[in-house]
Amino acid sequence: MSDATAPGAQLAALEAELITCRRCPRLVAWREQVAREKRAAYTDHTYWGRPVPGFGDPEAWLLLVGLAPGAHGSNRTGRMFTGDRSGDWLFASLHRAGLADRPTAVDRDDGLELNGTWITAAVRCAPPANRPTGAEWQACRPWLESEFDILLPRTRVVVALGGYAYDRVLRSLRDRGEAVPKPKPKFGHGVEVTVGARTVIGCYHPSQQNTFTGRLTEAMLDDVWRHANSLSPRD
Repeated sequence: MSDATAPGAQLAALEAELITCRRCPRLVAWREQVAREKRAAYTDHTYWGRPVPGFGDPEAWLLLVGLAPGAHGSNRTGRMFTGDRSGDWLFASLHRAGLADRPTAVDRDDGLELNGTWITAAVRCAPPANRPTGAEWQACRPWLESEFDILLPRTRVVVALGGYAYDRVLRSLRDRGEAVPKPKPKFGHGVEVTVGARTVIGCYHPSQQNTFTGRLTEAMLDDVWRHANSLSPRD
C-alpha cells in the first residue's frame, strides 16, 4: 500500500487539484482560446489547455523554477518546458548533465524521466505576452508554495530560470522566514545566493530571445548544472 504522506503521493494529489484551477479569468480565457485556435503547425494536436503541473523526481535535490507555461509549448503538451525551443535547449542540457534520461521532450506521456530534479514555474497558466499580472501571481502563488512545502526539505539547489522566477523564489523563501540577504542580490546569469542550507542560482531563461542572440549559450547552461552538482555532492 502506498504511503499518502510520501512526496510522490503528495505531489500527485497536488497535481490533481491544480489542473482544475480557474482562479484567474484572464488566464483561463487565454489558455483556452489558444487551445482552440492553435498554431498552424499543431492543428492536428489536442492542446492541454489547463494549468500545467510541475514534474520530475519527487525526491529531488535540484529544483528548477521558470516563469509560466508557453502558449504553444506547455499549454499544448501539458508538461513544463515541453514542446518548444526553450525545452529543446533545457532538456538537451539536462541530459548532458545526467539529470534527464533523454535529450528531447515531446509530450507529457513520452516517458521522459528526471534524475534528482523537479521542474516547475511561478505561474501555471500561459499568460498573454508571457506577462502575468501581480494579482495573477498572488492567486497562483499557493500552488508554488505547496510544492515548496513538499520539496524544499530535500532541495539543496534552486535554479531560477529568468529574473521573474528569481524574484519569486527569493520572495517566497524570505516570507518563509529564510535568511535571504538584504539587499537582495541583483539577478544575473550565474548569480548565487546562499539561503540557509540551500543555494539559489540565477540562470538566463533558455528562450529564443536569449539563445538566438547568444546571450545564453549551451556552455553557459551546462555550467549551471555542473556548478549545481558541485554544491550538492551525492554518493
